[in-house]
Parts: sequence; structure tokens; C-alpha cells
Amino acid sequence: MVTLTIDGREVRAEEGKVLLEVARDNRIDIPALCQHDSVAAYGACRLCMVEISRKGREKLVASCLYPAEEGLVVKTDSPRVIHVRRTVTELLLARCPDSEVLQDLARKLGIERPRFSLEEGNHKCILCALCTRACEQVVGASAISLANRGTARQMATPFHAFSEACIACGTCAEICPTRAIDINDVGDTRIIVMPNVTMEFKLKQCSVCGSYWAPERQLEHIIRQAGLPDNAFDKCPDCRD
Repeated sequence: MVTLTIDGREVRAEEGKVLLEVARDNRIDIPALCQHDSVAAYGACRLCMVEISRKGREKLVASCLYPAEEGLVVKTDSPRVIHVRRTVTELLLARCPDSEVLQDLARKLGIERPRFSLEEGNHKCILCALCTRACEQVVGASAISLANRGTARQMATPFHAFSEACIACGTCAEICPTRAIDINDVGDTRIIVMPNVTMEFKLKQCSVCGSYWAPERQLEHIIRQAGLPDNAFDKCPDCRD
């Protein structure tokens, strides 16, 4: 265990935990959009920046990446931190002006309108890469990725077309912090709308009740990974014994 100070409070933390985890364990709020417990930290959104000082030296760090250290002094709401957080929020809101999540965050920070030019047609994607990391690290499909560099950077499937690696599980939509990915099941089809592509997948029909209940690709993926028989998912959950 290590002892550190956060916003004037002395706290104890397990060695190896990052500052964001320690703060949340102690009910200290630090905003973060690119962090999720199911994937490795990435430090993309920069909203979780905090000010640290040790041995008389001060600097700003991303709390989702910086480890808790003995004797560290952390400020999560200093004027310097708030200035950076407001600027980052303005930049994100300029990129995604239609994002309700960013609009709410801006209001909390007292931002009425970003100082930067508003973009159009960005579909709320802030390039946090949560979807791509979850697809790779949790699902094991790697069906989507971040493409290009600089201002042209975007989340995309290969060649902005149907991704053969996608199993239509919906993890990307579930984990997206700004709801930039939309999923709808219509009849026997699952429709996934991403910022740069729309894909359709056939749903499995229950052999008993006839309802369509899960993407065939996802069930085939589970069967392969778990070594289950081909008919393992012929029945929907409601119709199994």
C-alpha cells in the first residue's frame, strides 16, 4: 500500500493502481470518456488530467495512466486543471457538437459555446478508441480500428465497407461513451450504424418459438471459441430447458 494526498485528503491505495482508480475508490470525481475497466488504459480523451507534485516539482498527467506513488500530492480541481479540462471539452464539443454527453459536461464546466469552429457530420465520435480496443481485447475480433492521422483520423472498418471480421455482437455500441454507434434489430436483421459505414447481419431464428434473438455470426463465433456443437444455439434462452 502507498499513501498519497488527493485534494487535501490523505488516502491509501494499492500499489499499481492508477490515480483515476484511486480517486474513484475515494468518491472523488474525475471525468473520463476513454476509460473502461474491461480494456487497457489509453489516455485518449485527456479529460482526466490532474496536477501532481512531488519533491517540489509540479506537472499535469493523465490520471488514467499515472500510477499512485508514495507521498504524491494530487489536485483534481486546481485552476490549472480546470483550465485544461475546459479547453479539452471545448475541442471535443467543437468536433462533436451534437453529442449530448459532451453538452452535459460543458454545462457542468460553465461552457456555453466552444470557442472553436463547429464541425459537421462527425456522428458524435470523439476517437476515444474504446470501441476498437473492446473489439480487439474483449471480443477478439479486431473488426474496427482507427485509420489515418491528424485531422483525418477516424474510426472505421477496412475500406469503409462491410467488415468480414465483425460478429455483430454490439460490444462497440455498448461501450461507446458518446453513443456514436447505433444498433437496431428489425425483423430477422441486425443493423449496425457506425460513423463511416452501415452493416446488416442475419439474426438466428429460434427452432421452437420462431423469434429472432441473436446474430448468427456471434453465435458461430461462440461455438468455435467454446468448442460447442453446431446446434448449441438452435433455441433462444426463453425456450431452453
